Amino acid sequence: MMLSRVAYALYWMSRYLERAENTARLVDVNSQLLLDFRTSDESQLLDHWLPIVESTGDRDRFLGSYPGATGRDVVEFLVFDAENRNSIVATVIQARENARTVRDQLTAELWEEINRLYLFLHAQDARGRFDESPVEFFAEVKNASLLLTGLGHATVMHGEGWQFMELGRFIERGDQTTRILDVLHAAFPPRGVPARWSEQDVVEWTAMLHSCSAWDTYKSLHGASVEPTRVVGLLLLNEDFPRSLRFCAEELDAALRRISGVGPRRFANTAEQRSGRLLAELRFATVEDLLEEHGLHRYLDRAQSALASIADAAYDVYVRESHLARGDTLPVTHQAAQQQVRRDPRP
Repeated sequence: MMLSRVAYALYWMSRYLERAENTARLVDVNSQLLLDFRTSDESQLLDHWLPIVESTGDRDRFLGSYPGATGRDVVEFLVFDAENRNSIVATVIQARENARTVRDQLTAELWEEINRLYLFLHAQDARGRFDESPVEFFAEVKNASLLLTGLGHATVMHGEGWQFMELGRFIERGDQTTRILDVLHAAFPPRGVPARWSEQDVVEWTAMLHSCSAWDTYKSLHGASVEPTRVVGLLLLNEDFPRSLRFCAEELDAALRRISGVGPRRFANTAEQRSGRLLAELRFATVEDLLEEHGLHRYLDRAQSALASIADAAYDVYVRESHLARGDTLPVTHQAAQQQVRRDPRP
C-alpha cells in the first residue's frame, strides 16, 4: 500500500487542479454572459456575481474582505485573491505544493506543466493579460488543466497513486458540477419545475451548458432548443457525459474499488459503501423524481453532502487510520481543505 501522505498529496493535487479549471469555466462564461445582457449598472453586476460566490460557500468571507463589493471585486476574489482558498491562483499554488512534496511520483512532463501554469498565473504581466483578454486568460487555465489530465493518462503509471488522483479529480468535478447548477437554482420552484421559462432563463441555462463544455452534447441529444429541466438531467444523470454527476460517481466508485481490490456489489469500507449508495441513487433516478421529491436546490445540497461524506470516509480509511497505526501526527490540511467544499445549507 502506498504511503498515506503520498496518496493524500496526489489526491489533493488532482482536486485543486480540477477546482482551478472549474472556477475558470464559471467566471469565463458568466463574464461573457454579462456582455449579452449589455448592462453597466453596478448593482445588477453584483446581483449577477453573488450567487456564484455563494455557490463556493465563500459569501461571508468575500463580503468581509470587500465590504463595498462590486462585480469587479468578485472577479478579483475568484481569480487572483490568494487569501481565498478557492481562487484560481490559490488552488494552483496548493496543487503545485502538493505536487512538489511527491515530485518523485510524477513524470517530468506532468511536473513541468504544473509549474508552467503556476508561473503563468504569477507572471508580472498576468493581470495585464487578464485585463487585455479575459477569454484568452481563462482559455490558458482551462487548456493547461486539460493538458495535465491528458499527460497524467499518458505518462503516469496507473497504479495506486493514479487511482488516488482519479478519486480526487472526480469527487471535485462532481462537486463543482452541482455548484455550477446551483447558481441558477432560483429558476426552479422548491419542488417540481416551472410552468414556463423566460427568455433570460434560456440564455442563462445555455451559458451554463457552455461553462460545462456540454453545449454540443446537449444539441446532439435534444436539439438547439434549450429546456432547463433537460439541462439538469444531462448534468446530473447522464451516464456518458464526462462532467455529469453520475459519470463522476461511476469513476470515483471505480477508483475506490481499484484501490481496495473489491469488486462491484460489495464494499470493503465506509467510503465504498457511501459511493455505492450515491451511485445506485443516480443510476435509478429520473430528473422528474429528483425535482418532485427534493427540488433542485435541496437535491444539490444533498449531493454535495454525499460527496463530502465519501471524501471524509476515504480520508479516515487511507490517511487517518494509517497515521494512527504508526503513531504519527495527523495531517492538519484535510479539515481546512474539506471545509472549502462544504457550505451551509440554504432554504
